Amino acid sequence: MPYHEKVRVAVLRGGPSSEYDVSLKSGGAVLAHLPEKYHGLDIFIDKQGLWHQHGAPIYPHKLLQSVDVVFNALHGEYGEDGTLQHLLDSFKVPYSGSGRFASALSMNKAFAKERLAKEGIKTPYFRILRQEEHLSLSKLASELYRTFPQPSVIKPLAKGSSVGISLAGTQDELVSALEHGFSIADVLLIEEFIAGKEATCGVIDNFRGEKHYALLPVEVIPPKESKFFDYYAKYSGESRIHAPGNFTRAEKEGIEKVAKKVHNVLDLRHYSSSDFIVHPKRGIYFLEVDTLPSLTNESLFPKALASVGSSLPHFLEHVITLALKR
Repeated sequence: MPYHEKVRVAVLRGGPSSEYDVSLKSGGAVLAHLPEKYHGLDIFIDKQGLWHQHGAPIYPHKLLQSVDVVFNALHGEYGEDGTLQHLLDSFKVPYSGSGRFASALSMNKAFAKERLAKEGIKTPYFRILRQEEHLSLSKLASELYRTFPQPSVIKPLAKGSSVGISLAGTQDELVSALEHGFSIADVLLIEEFIAGKEATCGVIDNFRGEKHYALLPVEVIPPKESKFFDYYAKYSGESRIHAPGNFTRAEKEGIEKVAKKVHNVLDLRHYSSSDFIVHPKRGIYFLEVDTLPSLTNESLFPKALASVGSSLPHFLEHVITLALKR
């Protein structure tokens, strides 16, 4: 196809977030797997939020006036919290992924959990911790150890990719987890730790004849160095990934049903991925949703695509088509 007839796709990657490195790889995967009908433009956004093309700074409005669609591969803050979506909406540029308000709601783990709990979706007991309200972390740790179910998981309220997440079971571990968490974010979420099989389930809009199509749930078994699916487990390549996972039929159907409900209730768009814990007796617990799942070689979403006989190029074409039809 002649160059001038191709659909111009600006692939945004990098960005001013804690998931900068993952975003670079995700965007690289998108650029490498775009079907022939598309002309991919590699748009690098640095850690200060400045946009670049061909190594030179470029104003967003100048770029956005010359492209047909944006593929958003920016994970975390700015790219996934509604900020970028607001910018793109103001220029009326079609883009992949969820809209401004759905992105902002989903990025705030507490808001998302509260919204989903109203729809009957189970989630671990949790509490919000604000650094400004706790001058002494040792006192806070002591209080949590006495009053909050232990062991517990502590994580930043609005970051993804398991950035800043810790598992604590003792008072000393709580102090360390709080110090680590507050070194990354001003607001943390503490939730009860529920033992069980870790699952991730992707959802794609208008795929294979379904309004919300659930990919087969993926099971994650972290390496010995990780007690759960933390940042190291996600991107070291050392976790054991079963795609599809070793779930009973009831567990599989339950995970898929909840993943589709999360996608629908939060008004997500194009695709998403939800994380779960499957307890042998207490059932399926929703942990958090990723509105822009990473697409690297180590990531779970491409593995889930492969498990249902699809591929990254086919998925990219589908999502870009949905974005252009907006």
